Amino acid sequence: MLFYNSPFFKKYLLPGFVYQSVVIAGGYGTGRELIEYFLRYGPLGGLLGILLATAMWSIILAATFEFARVFKAYDYRTFFRKLLGKFWVVFEIFYAYALLLVLAVIGSAAGILLRDSFGIPYLAGVMIMLCAIGFHTFMGSAHIEKFLASWSMVLYSIYVIILVVSLVKFGPVIYNNFARLEILPGWRIAGFKYALYNFNVMPAALFCLRHIETRKEAVCAGLFGGVIAVVPGLLFLIAVISQYPSVLPEEIPMVYLLNQIGSTVLLIVFQIVLLGTLIETGTSLIHAVNERIQSAFNEAGKEFPRRMRPVVAAVLILTGFGISSFGLVNLIAKGYGSSSWGFLFIFVIPLFTVGIYKIIKTNLL
Repeated sequence: MLFYNSPFFKKYLLPGFVYQSVVIAGGYGTGRELIEYFLRYGPLGGLLGILLATAMWSIILAATFEFARVFKAYDYRTFFRKLLGKFWVVFEIFYAYALLLVLAVIGSAAGILLRDSFGIPYLAGVMIMLCAIGFHTFMGSAHIEKFLASWSMVLYSIYVIILVVSLVKFGPVIYNNFARLEILPGWRIAGFKYALYNFNVMPAALFCLRHIETRKEAVCAGLFGGVIAVVPGLLFLIAVISQYPSVLPEEIPMVYLLNQIGSTVLLIVFQIVLLGTLIETGTSLIHAVNERIQSAFNEAGKEFPRRMRPVVAAVLILTGFGISSFGLVNLIAKGYGSSSWGFLFIFVIPLFTVGIYKIIKTNLL
């Protein structure tokens, strides 16, 4: 954990790793999102779409981090009260919808993973997830930062290994699929929507911005953050192109890819890592809710009881798992897309109009 203690890491890289931990969730981690929003538009179309999403993430994160720094808004209640004024509650309504939707995706992915790979009953899998997330939320911000940063390193390592193995085994196929230069209509709007809906969980990364002190640090952390968050997805996209187009209907494309590779060890290791990513995403999202509650308590001159943090986690997770009965593919294809446009109008547009104006006005005072 030496890297965690570095001021450079905390200021410039930690926000990106925390954001990556939030967005990877069940859809990104299983590969289902990346198929739905990128590869279905062809190998080259998918690559262009993911590059578009990366650029959007970097630019929006840079503005978000600077706004949070200027107004010391390290929870979403404070952030959106500063940005939207009395209309901030509109964001909370959308965030509640997005939170339960992502928790549902996590639940669906965890259920499929533990059932199909380890023979663990669905309810037992729910309890494993609940206990793990409850523990991390109870431990607080400093512990969560270290957990997310450390697991991100593990995640990066396994994705690099999968890409290398895929290139060794399927290199010519990957090259030939790219060489077809297939770009299907719709890749631009898909990349745009993917970038937008992932900002519904951005507030879960606000708590780690307290380390940032200057505008340069905020902007650079944002620009780095977009790249850091997308690298695992880019590595997967290149590897899974070896299975195009047969992989398109698969519920868990990463498992399908690993089965084609034929490495039992790699498959087991990835499934363990994936379970960890589901836990870190759930922990981040629920910690954001706890921080929002803590902010309200502080405003009233009170302290949010630490023992209530895992209780909040339990309620939210069980609600999300109830929604997960709709299935992973349907949740990603229909539920996610419907939230994209809402966040464009209640977050992105206000941030680049009212938000930028308030940053400039504050700095001139």
